[in-house]
Amino acid sequence: MPSLSRRSRKPPERERKTERIELRIAPSAKQMIQRAMSVSGLAAGDLAYEGAKRVLEDHERMVLAGADREAFLDAVLNPPKPAARLVAALKRHRNLFG
Repeated sequence: MPSLSRRSRKPPERERKTERIELRIAPSAKQMIQRAMSVSGLAAGDLAYEGAKRVLEDHERMVLAGADREAFLDAVLNPPKPAARLVAALKRHRNLFG
């Protein structure tokens, strides 16, 4: 199989920036954003995107600590027996849908 040179590879297509958001923020927030832009080298829109992405990743990830972690692991390692109503519902489902 022939290898592709760097020149023959097509760079991944980037989504065009066509949308705008206008914000009213406190002067201190503007200063912080400008400092973050300076430190990171990101434009304001890219900085906002990265921040939003991080917020969503944190929201979608569950982190358990202490007693919560122990309770979760115990339930995974020693699951309770299914309730009679759940077993009956599963049997009805199998009878109806095979």
